[in-house]
Amino acid sequence: MPRGLFITLEGLDGSGKTTQIRRLAAWLRKRIPDEEPVLTRQPGGTATGDRIRALVLDSRSAGLAPMTEMALMFADRAQAIAEVIQPALDQGRIVVCDRFTDSTEAYQGGGRQIGSETVLELHRLLCNNLQPDLTLLLLPSLEASLERARRRNQRDAEQDSPDESRFEAEHDGFYCRVWEKYREIARREPGRVVLIEGDLSIDEVHEKIVETVAQRLQRAVAGAPD
Repeated sequence: MPRGLFITLEGLDGSGKTTQIRRLAAWLRKRIPDEEPVLTRQPGGTATGDRIRALVLDSRSAGLAPMTEMALMFADRAQAIAEVIQPALDQGRIVVCDRFTDSTEAYQGGGRQIGSETVLELHRLLCNNLQPDLTLLLLPSLEASLERARRRNQRDAEQDSPDESRFEAEHDGFYCRVWEKYREIARREPGRVVLIEGDLSIDEVHEKIVETVAQRLQRAVAGAPD
C-alpha cells in the first residue's frame, strides 16, 4: 500500500489556518467521499499532546526557558507521529496537520533565536525526519495576523475559554523574527512549501489551497502503481 499524503498548514496565529483547515477538510470529503481525512494539530492531537498544549500555551507558563519550550514541542510531535500521523500514513490516508516542525523552526528557531540547525537536528533524531508532502504557508501581513490573533484571544477570555494566549503576549520584534523565518523556510524548500501571501479574502485563500492540493492529489495518483 502506498504511503498516504501528509499536508501541513503553517503561519502565524491569526493567519486563518483553522478556518482553512475546516474548509479543506470539507473539500476533501467531497472530492474523496469514501475516505475521511485525518485532522490533527500541534501541539495537541493526542491525550499527551493536549496536556502539553495546555502547559505550553497557557499565559501562566511565562517562565519557560526557550530550550524547555522547544523540548515540549518535540515531545508533543514525537507522540503525535507515533500515535496518529505515521499509522494513518501507513494506511494510505490523507493527514492534514495544523502546524508541524516548520512552526518550531519559526517560533523557537527564529522567534526565540535558537537557530534552525538545532531544530532540524532534533527533528531528525526525534521524528525520524518525517517530512510533509505539502506545506501550505499562510502569510498575510504581520499586522493583520497579530490584530486577528489578539482579538480572538480577547474574545476567548470573555467567553472563559482555555487560556492559550502565551505567545500572543510576545512583543512585535519576536513576531517579526517568526515571520521572516517562515519566509526563509519557503525560499529554502520551494518544492514542499507553497507560500500563500498577502491579505487575501477567505475565499481567495481557499481557492489557492484547493488548486494546490488538487494538483498534488493528481500527482500522487499518477505515481501510484497499477
